[in-house]
Amino acid sequence: MKNNIKELRKEKKLRQEDLARELGVTRQTIIAAENGKYNPSLILAMKLARLLNTNVEDLFHLED
Repeated sequence: MKNNIKELRKEKKLRQEDLARELGVTRQTIIAAENGKYNPSLILAMKLARLLNTNVEDLFHLED
């Protein structure tokens, strides 16, 4: 699954550490998610979308 986490995080001028702290996860979780090596739970995906002022559908998208 592809995502726009890194791009949206940078637009908000947030560091990976900042995003991790706000979400209650580790920086390693954010790194893995940004690199497409971790698919977050629905709850975490919804929290990410809310924090980045977008919706889940625009944050994550399936590869064909």
